[in-house]
Amino acid sequence: MVASWKNGALVAAVTLAVAAAVCAGVAASSKFDGVVQPSWANDHVVYEDDLLKLRLDSSSGGGFASKNKFLYGKATADLKLVPRDSAGVVTAFYLSSAGEKHNEFDFEFLGNVTGEPYLVQTNLYIDGVGNREQRIDLWFDPTADFHTYSVLWNPSQVVFLVDDTPIRVYENKTATRGHHHHHPNSTATPSSAGIAFPSPQPMAVYSSIWNADDWATRGGLVKTDWSHAPFVATFRDVSVEGCVWAANATDSDAGEVARCTGTSWGKEGRYWWKEKDMQELSVHQSHQLVWARAHHLVYDYCVDTGRFPVQPPECAGR
Repeated sequence: MVASWKNGALVAAVTLAVAAAVCAGVAASSKFDGVVQPSWANDHVVYEDDLLKLRLDSSSGGGFASKNKFLYGKATADLKLVPRDSAGVVTAFYLSSAGEKHNEFDFEFLGNVTGEPYLVQTNLYIDGVGNREQRIDLWFDPTADFHTYSVLWNPSQVVFLVDDTPIRVYENKTATRGHHHHHPNSTATPSSAGIAFPSPQPMAVYSSIWNADDWATRGGLVKTDWSHAPFVATFRDVSVEGCVWAANATDSDAGEVARCTGTSWGKEGRYWWKEKDMQELSVHQSHQLVWARAHHLVYDYCVDTGRFPVQPPECAGR
């Protein structure tokens, strides 16, 4: 099942790229062109052969955004992080809706001094409220080769995956399901009272690189060494498979919400990310989640009593 997610996402990226090229009446100059476009500091978003590179120097970082918005689906990046001394540098890959009450699902890769492990911070904003940070260290060197980082989002759950291994799950405890088993390492409780889940808002997919040496490395104690610039994060692929939001629709369009939410089929075909076996982790994935969190979780907001003297409702029992 995990492999099919990745294959499906890759197929979708190619399909979207071809469709965009046909609609534009021109040949795509890059395999990324049908999926994403530069969103700021365009001269720091560099296409090099079959790669896309985000550059950070003392003048600016850079970023890209998806050309379409989506309601539910899976977004994936094959990414090699900034090598060597990357202290103070943050590379992000995330999904976000618009507006004050926006939803957002973040991967933030926190650079470090040479030889020290990268930390990966995940976070969720729900109706404009974040403060749900968790951090893991990785079981590999993310600067030595490409690795796959994904967010799966459907009406039942949000899942963060690294090389198809789930590292975090946020469950919709109010969703109507069939048989359901609770994952002991998911952010959820047996009761649905007071637990927020992202409302159906269309999201775009983004990535950016920037200087965050006021907080990113050892709480801001280690500053960016600009003598090592430019800092470069390299993408081998970016793909999205989801229910594509109509370009002429508002973000609150009830018809689009119904189309993407109320059925497993739509104009794009089968919405595999909403099938029954996507409503929760498989037994194997549950074991992967337990392993990843037991061996690599280094910070969890759920147990940070300094920040949260009263435990957030989704954390009860942790």
